[in-house]
Amino acid sequence: MSQQQISLPAKLINGGIAGIVGVTCVFPIDLAKTRLQNQRPGQQVYKSMMDCLVKTVRSEGYFGMYRGAAVNLTLVTPEKAIKLAANDFFRHHLAKDGKGLTVFKEMLAGCGAGMCQVVVTTPMEMLKIQLQDAGRLAAQQQKPVMMASTKLVATNAVPSRSFNSGAVVAPPRAVSATQIAKELFLTQGIQGLYKGLGATLMRDVPFSVVYFPLFANLNQLGKPSPEGSSPFYWAFLSGCVAGSTAAVAVNPCDVVKTRLQSLNKGASEETYNGVVDCVSKIMRKEGPSAFLKGAGCRALVIAPLFGIAQVMYFVGVGEYILDNSPLSFLAA
Repeated sequence: MSQQQISLPAKLINGGIAGIVGVTCVFPIDLAKTRLQNQRPGQQVYKSMMDCLVKTVRSEGYFGMYRGAAVNLTLVTPEKAIKLAANDFFRHHLAKDGKGLTVFKEMLAGCGAGMCQVVVTTPMEMLKIQLQDAGRLAAQQQKPVMMASTKLVATNAVPSRSFNSGAVVAPPRAVSATQIAKELFLTQGIQGLYKGLGATLMRDVPFSVVYFPLFANLNQLGKPSPEGSSPFYWAFLSGCVAGSTAAVAVNPCDVVKTRLQSLNKGASEETYNGVVDCVSKIMRKEGPSAFLKGAGCRALVIAPLFGIAQVMYFVGVGEYILDNSPLSFLAA
């Protein structure tokens, strides 16, 4: 199916469904990535992705691996819809002469898509990270004092939100994404929800610049003819390869973004005053290898996420829904 024949509502539905399915499948790995990226030398609670997941299940239960998933599932639909639709929009307008896009124009279209999506991505990541990292902070607080109980009781041990404080915080009542968003908005205004916007742009724009051209060219290799469509499995594999490659390439920016957006700090964890300060402190105190923390997890998250997204997009789930529902007039 040619992308030019797909209506905008169908693109939005395809991207939204793909985002929900993908996030549901890989969210526990994303949680492990966030916790591993936030660890400092000498304060490691987790040794690896598997160690993080096992300890999370033991201390917080199975659903502890999905801490923060609700906000992600709520906002991933508009995020993925904007990303895919924006890229297609820019590609369409950059190819007005009817010729194929050059690699530069493909990168330009990806850049535009990345800039559009941060409107949703930044607040989504901001809220998600607070919830994902709460279990690590609770475990870190109790690590020096191993009580008789074998469980860390992290399900209700969410640190209080003394924002921008480097001090150890007591673990009081559990909080929700709505409560965090409300407090941020009341205390810091809309900019509170967009903390780390610069770092998010640094991650998502290069990601899209790498991902979309790479996917388009890989997918092109699987087409039986220039006018034909690539097979189902080839679209999936192309999305996986392009997604994991782009994810690892921009992982240093993801580490910086995670650190900047983590409002609660554990014992002796420093605060950062912007991207440059964050990069400088990480390099000085942890070395360049710290910028690759969670890279494997991120590749495992992004690969199936974008593989599923491209399959939904090219198979045409959105078109089927529009053609067989009262919303069919939207496809016109």
